[in-house]
Amino acid sequence: MPVTETQPERKAAPGRLELVRAFVNSVDYFDEEEDLPDPEALGRWLGERGLLNRSHRPSEAEFRRAIDVREGLRSVLLWHNGGELDRQAVERLDRVADRASLSVHFSPEPGLQPRSEGVDGALARLLAVVADARADGSWERMKACAHDPCAWAFYDQSKNRSKRWCRMDTCGNIEKARAHRARHGSGQAAS
Repeated sequence: MPVTETQPERKAAPGRLELVRAFVNSVDYFDEEEDLPDPEALGRWLGERGLLNRSHRPSEAEFRRAIDVREGLRSVLLWHNGGELDRQAVERLDRVADRASLSVHFSPEPGLQPRSEGVDGALARLLAVVADARADGSWERMKACAHDPCAWAFYDQSKNRSKRWCRMDTCGNIEKARAHRARHGSGQAAS
């Protein structure tokens, strides 16, 4: 299971955007832990969050599309933090979004709703959250940690939106030490 979410530097994202952050963080690259190793685990994860009917059993193809969405979102979040955009990951994300067929509905209240069922519909619900966050300005505050291999998704609550790492006491310290060594050498005298 990923690192405890109660630590001060790992606060939840606002509203439904927390669902997107949790989905991206369903893999912890730093500790090499995967919450979605197979279609069955994906079905449980989506079902527990009310995104998918619990009786639906995701196929292998649906599972691959879900992982494409997760990694496409992570690529965008890394880009929000000054990283390079993985265009292939974003293209796969776009293909899944097209397949999910989001459309505007006015009943029971105005908003984006999926026209698809199953996993595609669940993924569309996540992408609708992203669209809403984009509209209210909170999406740009979602970032992925700049420390490689971490890439943990976090919500940048800093006033000037300059946060780079998910946690200063781990990833931030590692990156600052790395930068210091790069600037000043390893500290060993030449023989």
